[in-house]
Amino acid sequence: MSILVLAEHHDGQLAGATAHVVAAAKAIGGDIDVLVAGENVGAVAEAAAKLDGVSKVRVADHAVYAHQLAEPMGALLVELAGDYRHVLAAASTTGKNVLPRVAALKDVSQLSEIVEVVDADTFKRPIYAGNAIATVQSADSLKVITVRSTGFDAVGEGNSAAIESVDTVVENRQSAFVKQELAQSDRPELAAAKVVISGGRGMGSGENFKLLDGIADKLGAAIGASRAAVDAGFVPNDMQVGQTGKIVAPELYIAVGISGAIQHLAGMKDSKVIVAINKDEEAPIFQVADYGLVGDLFEILPELESKL
Repeated sequence: MSILVLAEHHDGQLAGATAHVVAAAKAIGGDIDVLVAGENVGAVAEAAAKLDGVSKVRVADHAVYAHQLAEPMGALLVELAGDYRHVLAAASTTGKNVLPRVAALKDVSQLSEIVEVVDADTFKRPIYAGNAIATVQSADSLKVITVRSTGFDAVGEGNSAAIESVDTVVENRQSAFVKQELAQSDRPELAAAKVVISGGRGMGSGENFKLLDGIADKLGAAIGASRAAVDAGFVPNDMQVGQTGKIVAPELYIAVGISGAIQHLAGMKDSKVIVAINKDEEAPIFQVADYGLVGDLFEILPELESKL
């Protein structure tokens, strides 16, 4: 039984999410191939070959795959899928864009955002904003699966898998890459950070989010936000943590002025240690917090920064 994992990569670097998807593939069992598709992706392929458990890295290096558009990527995976029982990708922007197209073209059901493998046909995935876990089973000959990376510990490195080229070059007349605008930050990427500090509606304004900067700098943390803070215009939506934002599971999550709506909890409750700072002692966030501090965040944050 063979498994194909679609590698996630950005700016010539293998994304950390790929190691989590390979871990899910190992739990399924079988030979694991990693597909690296893009342009000038030799370094990405070498990084993928080091991941534990990978049998082979297949490289599709061509300009048509440069921006990982859904149409050419879907066509490529359909061409390769006949050799596999499972096709996996991270439940990221790329994975959510490409794999549904593969499932539709192969006329199979997709299994989305799995967090646990029961066996090769059966998986667990969150529903109802993470308040329940559904066990789903597929009888399809090909399983097309996106993996919630927070559900699996990343595999290590030290492997030296074989690397082979894929000669398949598909045509793409349906879509074209126009441009991308990326938020620039010196801080860690939110979904991959080991420490995250997030602000909510209680921050009061976008200007007050600067109170988080000093703490984030001292902890090497990424800064996030609740949907309420984003909807209020305090911060841009790429900072949103939650069901409709980014799913994070850092070693330390600090929630400041966040009440703990169910949609926000769905995006961070798998964090290893959760610290909540809120003036409302009845706030739902305290039900999932390992440490809770009731008080005025405008007094607590400067004191916390000075103590750090």
